[in-house]
Order: sequence, then C-alpha cells, then structure tokens
Amino acid sequence: MTARDMRAAVVLFLVLAVVTGLMYPLAMTGVAQALFPRQANGSLIRVHGRVVGSALIGQYFRSPGLFWSRPSATSPTPYDAEASSASNLGPDNPVLRQHVAARVAALRKADPQERGPIPIDLVTSSASGLDPDISIAAARYQVARVAHVTKIPKARLEALIKRYTTPRSLGFLGEPVVNVVKLNLALWKMRGGHIRG
Repeated sequence: MTARDMRAAVVLFLVLAVVTGLMYPLAMTGVAQALFPRQANGSLIRVHGRVVGSALIGQYFRSPGLFWSRPSATSPTPYDAEASSASNLGPDNPVLRQHVAARVAALRKADPQERGPIPIDLVTSSASGLDPDISIAAARYQVARVAHVTKIPKARLEALIKRYTTPRSLGFLGEPVVNVVKLNLALWKMRGGHIRG
C-alpha cells in the first residue's frame, strides 16, 4: 500500500466517522425530538409532573388489588432496563418448570376462586424481560381478584381493560395487548389514589 492509498483510507475513515458517528445520529435525534418528542424521550408516564414509569417498560406489581404484569427474567431486579434479557430456559428445563409452577401457585393463592386455565403470558417471561403488555385474556383472568379487593364492579374493570387495549399493528400484525402500567395507573386514579391490599 502506497502513502497515497494510506492517506485516502485515513481520509475516508475520518469522513465516514464524522458522517455516520456524529452527523447522522445528531440529525436523527433532532428529527425525533421535533416530530416524536414523547417517544424519543422514553414514552415516560408522569403523575403531577413526577415520572412514575414508562409505557415501554413493565413494572413489578404484586398487590392483589392491582393487575399483575408478565413475569420479568431480568436479574436481580425485575424489569431492569440495564439487564434486559430472556431466561434462555428451554421448555424441557426443570428450572423453567419450577418458575412456572411457582407463578401458578402465586396466582392461585391470590385468587383461590379462579380455577380456569391461566394464560401463558402470566407465567412466562418475554424475550426482553421488560414487556409492559399482557394479553387481553391475561387481563380478564385477573378481573375477579381485582374486583374482589377493590370493590370495583367487574363491568367497570372490563371497560378499563378495553380502554387500555392496543389493537394489532396496522390492523393485522400481532395480537391486541393491554399495557399494565397504564391500566394500573387508571385503576389507582379510579380509587382516588389509593389501592387496598
């Protein structure tokens, strides 16, 4: 390689580093902030000006008076965005079976009257471990327990679930889902800022 070739390679490297490593990210950040500021800043959820969560990241709920999220595989803290990961446990792994059995037992203990089949997303974690959404079936499975604890009629809870259901993307991709963080925040507001249990 000649000195001229070396010089051309270094110049090309520097130009591409500036374009792809500086100009492009700054341009995309500017466009995102101008057109989609809420999403670009993490889809944060605020109550009285205070950040209480993100619509993109689940939270750990275990009060019987709240809807429970999909289990998180992040360790040691559930829904830790810095440790996003799946459990990587296969369907034949005994550890996965133990986790699922423990989650089933917790759901049965929280609502002994509910003997129906438990939706799979209430006992298995998502690929990211951060999923803020559950299926409509998983939300409806919990209605009787939440109604019993909060004394809110089941019909009102069903209406709340419907309000916080996101339909399929573009009308045909994926399944409708319920954002648990938003659902519980609405439930909290319905209860006047207090959840019993």
